[in-house]
Amino acid sequence: MSAMDVPAGRHADVNAPVDAPPAEGPPTGRTAVPATQWISWVALAMMTTSSVASLRAAPTMAVYGLACVFLYLVPAIVFLLPTSLVSAELASGYKGGIFNWVSRGISKPMGFLAVWCQFAMTIFYYPSLLGFVASTLAYVINPALATSGVWTACVIVVVYWSGVWVSSRGTSGVAGLASGGLIIGTLIPGALLVLLGVVFLGQGNESAAPMDADHLLPAWAGLASLVLIVNNFLSYSGMEMNAVHVGSLKNPAREFPRAMFLAMAMVLVIFILPALVISWIVPAEELSLTAGVMQAFDRVLAVFGMQALTPVLGIMLVAASLGGMLTWLAGPSKGLLLISRQEGYLPPFLQRLNKHGVQQNILVTQGVVTTVIALGYALIPDVSSAYWIFSVITTQVYLIMYLLMFVAAVRLRRLEPDHPRGYRAPMLVGLCGVGFAASLAALLVGFIPPSQFGGGSTWTYLLIVGGGALGLGLLVPFLFYRMRKPSWRQPDAVDEEVA
Repeated sequence: MSAMDVPAGRHADVNAPVDAPPAEGPPTGRTAVPATQWISWVALAMMTTSSVASLRAAPTMAVYGLACVFLYLVPAIVFLLPTSLVSAELASGYKGGIFNWVSRGISKPMGFLAVWCQFAMTIFYYPSLLGFVASTLAYVINPALATSGVWTACVIVVVYWSGVWVSSRGTSGVAGLASGGLIIGTLIPGALLVLLGVVFLGQGNESAAPMDADHLLPAWAGLASLVLIVNNFLSYSGMEMNAVHVGSLKNPAREFPRAMFLAMAMVLVIFILPALVISWIVPAEELSLTAGVMQAFDRVLAVFGMQALTPVLGIMLVAASLGGMLTWLAGPSKGLLLISRQEGYLPPFLQRLNKHGVQQNILVTQGVVTTVIALGYALIPDVSSAYWIFSVITTQVYLIMYLLMFVAAVRLRRLEPDHPRGYRAPMLVGLCGVGFAASLAALLVGFIPPSQFGGGSTWTYLLIVGGGALGLGLLVPFLFYRMRKPSWRQPDAVDEEVA
């Protein structure tokens, strides 16, 4: 997931009201869970892998060839690991998700900012995810459409609003579609791609990217040469969601780190191997960041006379991505709704539910903004450039939330050292320091145009990325907070929702 293809349930209980009682449990490292609800650390590792791993980011790193191994390992160590362990401590000691963690550790306004960023990043996430869907779908219809910005924009608008219609009706069955995405759209296509790639090289075909020791590290051409690593932070994001399962382990202190290290290993395999295979088959200068997976499938299947399978694989990838989109549509907006009703952060219009009990007004408002953003694909000449810009904005908005989470974790350990926690992260201050520094560095580096897109205007890039990330991530929640009124609070409605 990447964080992009998310199984159902991941966001189902993201943010309960802040007044919900903390998860008081014995300070022995075990929480009071009935024996029938225990899960093994291997099961937790598989759950984590299913919510993080995806093929969508593979083309982005394939342009680096063998150096993609380094570019995946670094954020795994400095971001994925700290995020996993720190969020596990917070989840095992405090209910209410990121809003309650940051509210208790820093302040309620910062808690609102955190939960807002968790929601707002999806506004740019949908155009980037559906840009991938459009390029993949093009290989089912006409591969030439993969580079058409108008085609991409039209697919985004049609598919997104179809998803809003489905979600607004409270349709069941979305969970099965999203949960099956790991197998349908990741494991089967990924395993097939790796297998064909190995056979491709085994037959004596030359790799499009050098695979020698001199290319283990990315070529250095200033800070711009490292910008693409920012995308990997988004690939690893969402671990704070999986941390809620720490209380279901019999011995969290010992089993949770095992689960996280196993998950990291599996995620790295799923991320790295397909990226390497794509770099073997498609030269970097020809690689599309949105259609790279399908480019690799199309070329390698042609070698084996199996090109008829290309549309089938495209449909599998599209189905998995759509399942993830439907899950994300329902989850973060529901968490924002509950917090806003409790504290009065959003106007009553955005707090209303339709007859199916779905926050339709939030979804529609979000859809209007998403539609405007989707036009960027039609206005920006290069589809890959538009995809990259939206991915960077998504990452930067989400990183604001992680910065707040790391600060809150340190403060809560100092302010409430005796508060019962089912799991205590080792060297918490050090982990938070590494995670905070890595997140801040990734956020700042995201403002630098990458070397792969040197033909465009630097100021235009800064205006789009800076305006999107800072405007949506900071300015909009600030305005909502300043304009809030006591009449916006609907705590009784929250009680009814939770009940």
